[in-house]
Amino acid sequence: MALDPTMPRPSGLSTDLAANEPTAAKADETTRAAFRYIDRPECAETFADSITGISFDGQTLRLEFSVSRMDETKPKTPLTGRRYPACRLVLPPAAAVDLMRKMQQITAALVQSGYLKPAPRAAGPNSDDKPLT
Repeated sequence: MALDPTMPRPSGLSTDLAANEPTAAKADETTRAAFRYIDRPECAETFADSITGISFDGQTLRLEFSVSRMDETKPKTPLTGRRYPACRLVLPPAAAVDLMRKMQQITAALVQSGYLKPAPRAAGPNSDDKPLT
């Protein structure tokens, strides 16, 4: 499924990469290459309903997404299911940091919209962390 550039974007969720860069990063724009996004409608879209693995080995961030499938239900038996890998995504450190920044922006937009609520801050050495509920 391709994104339609004429469709309005949800408020607070920007896909303009230049707008999401910190101002300090814009200082060295002259040394960075400018990339233009070109959509590929034939690119497959993968559905996943859970993340079954995440690791960083110092060189790459590895994420494994999976999909859950329920087994046939039978009377008076517990529900069971299976989880299958759907996609394994491997990112170099720069892309992993970019993903973290974008997820922080999404988190802030979800908090602002009321979908997530910040948890009460705990006093302590790491009180700058904002856990979410």
